[in-house]
Amino acid sequence: MQNKYVQNQPLLIEKIIASLSYITLGFVGFFWLLLGIFTKNRLRPYLKYHIFQSIFISIAYFLLGAFLGLIMNILSLIPLVNQLVLQLTFYLNAPLLFGFSLIQTMLYALIIYLIVTSFQGQLSYLPWISEIIKANVRD
Repeated sequence: MQNKYVQNQPLLIEKIIASLSYITLGFVGFFWLLLGIFTKNRLRPYLKYHIFQSIFISIAYFLLGAFLGLIMNILSLIPLVNQLVLQLTFYLNAPLLFGFSLIQTMLYALIIYLIVTSFQGQLSYLPWISEIIKANVRD
């Protein structure tokens, strides 16, 4: 019974790779995936889950930032609305905590949560993203 319990626990290297994958915006995880493909080794579901989640979060963050930047540029061309857009942009990007803006503080808190849960050997949960990743990661 204890052997089955030990086999289901992630290895230390898997925890480190999962944590580094979040820190490096998915690059370490992507290279680990490529290494697994070239050496024909299967990755365990724990590691695949964290690697794919970190890559998904990085791509989603980039696309969301580009989309919001485009929307802000379009809205800044409209008279009277541009002042509101400038105020909103200022308050979201103004230094709030230790010189970080509100957006940066929330992003760093999310990354710290993901790193801590991955290093504890748990599957971290983000409401919409984790469900997509669980549905697509197979054993």
